Formats: sequence, C-alpha cells, structure tokens
Amino acid sequence: MNNEFINTNWKRSAAFFIGGQFVSMFGSMLVQYAITWYITLETQSGVWMTLFTCASLLPMVIISPFAGVWADRYNRKYLINISDGVIAITTLILAILFMMGHNNIWLMLVVVTVRGLGQGVQSPAVSALIPQIVPPEHLMRVGGIQSTVQSLTMFASPMLAGVLLTFLPMEYIFFIDVFTAIIGISIVFFCVHVPRLEREPAAEGIKAYFNELKEGVRYIGGIAWLKILLVYATFFSICMTPASMLTPLQVARTFGDDVWRLTAIEIGFAVGMALGGIVISLWGGFKNKVHTMILACFMFGMTTLLFGIVPNFWVYLVIMLLCGLSVPFFSTPTQAMMQTKLDPAIMGRVFSVMMMMNGLAIPIGMLLFGPLSDVMRIEILLIVTGVLMLLSGFVISASKPLKAAGEPEILPSD
Repeated sequence: MNNEFINTNWKRSAAFFIGGQFVSMFGSMLVQYAITWYITLETQSGVWMTLFTCASLLPMVIISPFAGVWADRYNRKYLINISDGVIAITTLILAILFMMGHNNIWLMLVVVTVRGLGQGVQSPAVSALIPQIVPPEHLMRVGGIQSTVQSLTMFASPMLAGVLLTFLPMEYIFFIDVFTAIIGISIVFFCVHVPRLEREPAAEGIKAYFNELKEGVRYIGGIAWLKILLVYATFFSICMTPASMLTPLQVARTFGDDVWRLTAIEIGFAVGMALGGIVISLWGGFKNKVHTMILACFMFGMTTLLFGIVPNFWVYLVIMLLCGLSVPFFSTPTQAMMQTKLDPAIMGRVFSVMMMMNGLAIPIGMLLFGPLSDVMRIEILLIVTGVLMLLSGFVISASKPLKAAGEPEILPSD
C-alpha cells in the first residue's frame, strides 16, 4: 500500500527509531512510576488516584484531534522530538522546584498534565511514522518487537524506580528523565531517515484546519470495521480500568503497602508483556488478525476476574504476568491492521481519534471505579469488569466486518 515511502535501509532506520524511543521512554516511565507510587503510598486514596489518572490522560484527549492534523500536515519525526523536548523541560522545572522545597502533590499533578499534552502530540505521530519506514509485510513483526522493547522498559523502569525511590530524593529521579530524553532525541534526529511523504498542500486558516478534522471523522465513518473497532476498544478500555489503574492500590490495601510489592507487580506485568511481544513477533498471530485480538480479550478478562479472587500474593504475581502476556496479542494486530489498511495521508488523524477515545475511556472508568474503590472492595470491581470483558470477547467474535478486515491481504503474483 505505501511501499513508495519505504527506503532500502528501513531496518537501520527502524532499529534506531525503536532504540531512541526506548531510551526516552525509559526515563519517562521511570518518572511516571515514581510519581504514581509516591501518590499511592502518601494518600492510599482512590480519589487521588482518579485525579492523577485524569491529569495524565485528559490532556491527551484534549490535544489529540489537533495532534492528528499536525501528524498529517508536518514532519512526524520533528513532532516526536519536539514533544519529547517539552516533556523533558517540564520535568526539569519540576526537579528544580523540588530542590527548592516545593514538593507537594498538586504540583506533581500540574506537571503530569503538561507531560500528558506532550505525549498526546507524540503518540499519533509515532503510530503514523512507522509505516513510512517499515514495509507493510513486516509491520506485524516490527510491532511485536516494539511491544517487547516497551515491555523491557516496563520491566526495568519500575524495578529501578523502586530502588531509587527508597534511597534518593524525587528530584534526582526527575533528572534521569531529562538526560534520557536528550539521548533519545539525538538518536532519532540524527540516525533515523524518514522518506518524504507526498501530501497535498495544506490550506491555511482555522476553517481549513477544522475541515481537515472533519475529513478524518468522515473517513472513519465510511469504514464499518474501523467504527466497530474504535467503539469496542473504548468499551474494553473502560472495563480494564480497575485492572490497569487500581491494582497497585489493591495490593497496598490487601497485601501490604511495601514499595517492593508495587515494584513486583509492575515487573510481573512487564515480563508478561515482553514474553507476549516475543511470541507475537516470532509467531505472527493467527492468519486472521481479529482471532488474535479475540484471544487477548478472553485472556485479559479471565486474569482480571482472577485478580479479584486469589488470596495469595505470589499467585497474584503469576496472574499479573499472564495479564501482561495478553496485551501484545491485542495491541499488535490492531495497530498492524490499521497501518496496512488505512490511507497514509490521513493515518495521523485516525490514530489521534483512537487515542482520544481510549484517553477518554480510562478517566471515565476512573471517575466511576475510583470513588467506588473507597467505599467497596476493589476485588468486587475486578470480578465484575472481568466478567464483562469475557462476555465482550463473544461480541467481537460475531462481527463480520471486523473479521473480514482481519483477513490477510492477497498480494498480486509476480
């Protein structure tokens, strides 16, 4: 579909791009874990976790429609580096303020909001840039490699964050993010070659800008399988909120508020994701991508249900690993299907809409489940949402347009 944008050294560019993103993401996740655990251990409050989640995700929702247009209008590599730079500068300011004694939670929420804006600009640009440098037939396996690299980051960053949070002041952890961002930006800027994407000249003015937004929405509205996928992904994101956002709070309340326990569950999830990424990159998934996604839905739903049942922390860790294993089975075929079947010139806007819907889903879930977690056991919320996700797997398996879109493309013979 977009082979004309692929250069002959795509493996080199893809390797440097994934490497640069790994370095930058490592520092960002280190800070994110440190802030999350700081708030969790200081407050042990579902309301505070809701505020933190909204501060992290709602800015992404607000900026995502604009970010999608920017990703389709401008140089995607530059957008990625600029957003990384803004996040690093914001973190540097927070580190300086902490050194001056201004170490309060509200200040963290403000900085997390700015970081969310930066991530909102970066995410659709990253998703839309990958098919510019990777041939369509390799997107599934490259997606698996990306998932594995992300998992390795998730494995190392919580472990290191737990150690650093025990022995160092928060400001020193913030400085790590600044240094890793500088390294990551340099790698992507100097070592990644992105072929020029031919675009229609963009009209100027606010009216033309919103016309481009409407064009992206109309494009989505004309594709049945894409509408179904976006709606389902939003519903699934709402249901997975207790498992993804409230399990640290559950562990602190049920098993003990030790930092090593929070570190252990994050490492268990990351190891599972790494294994899932390796499996999907070697296996490639079922012939029909949607079948792999359905498997992931059942796996995530069952593990969420088990989170609310098991009384032993070590068994809980094993289930957390299996939960992480399911994530690449859904995210990798979903992204590969969109990257191979969508128009490259409008891909940024489509990914931004998906990010906006998912970004709204988790705050909505936290607004519902966060306050509930302060008046009822989190285990009950996990059991209910686990059952809902299991039932939703049967719904998606009955979607004929989505299953048809998941079938592999028949390439013309030579």
